[in-house]
Amino acid sequence: MNKTVLITGGTGSIGRRLTQLLQQEGYQVSLLSRSKKDIPTVHVYQWDVAKGHIDPQAIATADHIIHLAGEGIADSRWTDQRKDEIINSRTQSTELLAQALAKNPHNVKSFIGASAIGYYGGDTDDRPLTETSQGGSDFLAQAVRAWERSEEQVASLGIRTVKMRIGVVLMADGGALPKLVQPIRLGAGAPIGSGQQYISWIHLDDLCRLFIQALSTDSWKGVYNAVAPNPVTNETLTRAIAQVLHRPILLPNIPAFAIKLLYGEMGIVVTGGNYVLNKRIADETRFAYEYADLTKALENLLT
Repeated sequence: MNKTVLITGGTGSIGRRLTQLLQQEGYQVSLLSRSKKDIPTVHVYQWDVAKGHIDPQAIATADHIIHLAGEGIADSRWTDQRKDEIINSRTQSTELLAQALAKNPHNVKSFIGASAIGYYGGDTDDRPLTETSQGGSDFLAQAVRAWERSEEQVASLGIRTVKMRIGVVLMADGGALPKLVQPIRLGAGAPIGSGQQYISWIHLDDLCRLFIQALSTDSWKGVYNAVAPNPVTNETLTRAIAQVLHRPILLPNIPAFAIKLLYGEMGIVVTGGNYVLNKRIADETRFAYEYADLTKALENLLT
């Protein structure tokens, strides 16, 4: 069994949990980081995407690569400069990995690249979307399309490549969930906009288990929608959180225009919705979700 997994973006919430689960499965984990870090049980190599530098030992010692690195989509307003940063952080880092794989001897068997359901667009109503559905045309879709094109450079080297189009990741210490939970705990929670926009979600642990299954199973290739089986509306999610926390929902819905005034174009991340189905995972794999039920997922994360 090939044991060493190199992770980019490994110090974020997803990367930290993924490292834990990989190590529990007997894998050795190494990370690529912009700065030298001392992390117990993990070897940290340095890279500098802007300067085109990567420690060749990171590639030489890896059997698999999981590529998570990229600027946060919802960290700040989408100015033209910020849009460039979002796209370049994904494409340039992937291109650097592809160049390193092409130039240096290695034993890499699989490349599992992060992607996003933003491929289909920021707001696609309740239209069911599968891996073969047409991509959107807004900024989110353009960014993800460029991201996935850069990952094709790795596939062209003959390395088995998987692209995980990740939905809204529910986790206790990052992402959207803490932002939804805080006002509900204070008795000020409410659905956003119409509340009927769909959220295609996945529990953090199930996402990490998908990555592990993808790197360990040779039949996994191409694009997979990394979402739980049952998308829910924003209102359903909001009320489920309130129920798990034993808090009431008393306020009227938060108007969509208020979100757009606050966040500008980036507000689509909150006011938009996608009904994305995990068709390839359901039809072609034996992956079993631990948290297919929303209430069970929230109870695990919040209680």
